[in-house]
Formats: sequence, C-alpha cells, structure tokens
Amino acid sequence: MTHTRAPGFAMTFLALALVSGCKDEATDGRIAVPSGREVTLIDVVTNAPGPAGATARFRFLAPGLAESEAETALVDMQALCDGYALPRTRGTVPEPQQIVISLSAEVVPFGQAAPDVVQFFEAFKPQGATCQWEQF
Repeated sequence: MTHTRAPGFAMTFLALALVSGCKDEATDGRIAVPSGREVTLIDVVTNAPGPAGATARFRFLAPGLAESEAETALVDMQALCDGYALPRTRGTVPEPQQIVISLSAEVVPFGQAAPDVVQFFEAFKPQGATCQWEQF
C-alpha cells in the first residue's frame, strides 16, 4: 500500500514517544525508535517545498513494516522528528516550516508510486524543542 497515513488519533502513543525518544545513529546507520524497530535513513529531501513553504523530508527504511503497524509507526515518526530530524534542521536556511517523516518497508525513489510497498507519512511543525503533529 502506498502513501498510507498513520492515524492521528493515537495521542497516548504520542505522549509515549515524547518520553521515549529515539536513539542516535549506531555506527552502522541504524536508529532505534520507541517500538524497538531499527530504521535507517534513506535520504533527506529539502528541494521540494511543501504547502507550508520550506519543507524537510526525512525518509527512513523500516524493513518488514506492515499496514497493521500504523499507530506504532506514528509513535516512531514522532520520536524521529523530535530526536533526529529537528536537531538536524536547526540553523538551516531556509529553516523548514514543516518536517515530513516517512517510513517505508522498501527503498522507493522520492515521488515515485509503489502500491505494493507499505509506507507511512506524517507532517510536523517545528515548535521549539519538539515537533507538533499536523494533519495533512
């Protein structure tokens, strides 16, 4: 399934993500997230503005990601935004008005459709030291 959004109603899970956070990259590039899954950064796209203006898209590979993991993915994406993406966007010019975090079961080129690959996307607004989830 392509471009599936994790449900925005999992506020309990968001609170857990704020407490748990994500661990910085291991020497092999893996990043631990609250679910226990280890993800790796595919790339960062900053040259495609979003509806809010300057947008930083952090795309992560999450092998084995399943459609049934939408709520868990939301928690992981919140932690990735707060603990990984946000610190890496500080001081960039232009400063992003929106950060989009995506998890994908397989590497898919940016902007390309892949209906057979599970992917989750969430948008966040930088708010000080945290990311605020935004509805698309």
